[in-house]
Amino acid sequence: MSGVAADTAALLVRIAASSRNLKGHGLQEGVSTRMLIHAGRLVAQGIALETACRIALVLPITDDADVRDAFSAAVSAAIA
Repeated sequence: MSGVAADTAALLVRIAASSRNLKGHGLQEGVSTRMLIHAGRLVAQGIALETACRIALVLPITDDADVRDAFSAAVSAAIA
């Protein structure tokens, strides 16, 4: 458990789904449950959701700058 509210958890799940849409387009696999929990724990500790997603989801998932940019854009769109 990450300790975040249900609406934040649901948003994290939507972000994970968007990462799975990038599979085959630069990503080998989507965001894992473990990564989502880590992002949630960061949010529970007071880190902004977008920053937590960048730290726990975007940066660790690939070294490819274009894929990171695309995933970062997907995260921003989901949060907006």
